[in-house]
Amino acid sequence: MSSANKTTDHDEIRKWIEERGGRPTIVASTDDGKGGLLRVDFAEPDDELEEVDWERFFEIFDENDLAFLHQDETAESKQSRFNKFVSKDG
Repeated sequence: MSSANKTTDHDEIRKWIEERGGRPTIVASTDDGKGGLLRVDFAEPDDELEEVDWERFFEIFDENDLAFLHQDETAESKQSRFNKFVSKDG
């Protein structure tokens, strides 16, 4: 498996997601007015996910002190969609 990269840079995160056809979303059942669980949706819109704009996405990202863990390529040198939101300090 290729190595994963960790970043908090909004521009880098947005570029990585958009290059892979992803959209910023939150898990709909977790939006209690304070944010929600962030997800990247690469498929057809999912009823369990609520699409949010980039401003709201990064507001939640920053409020929760998160970092974006992602892989650029698979071990076979194909574009990877692997990503995970992790603690900035972890």
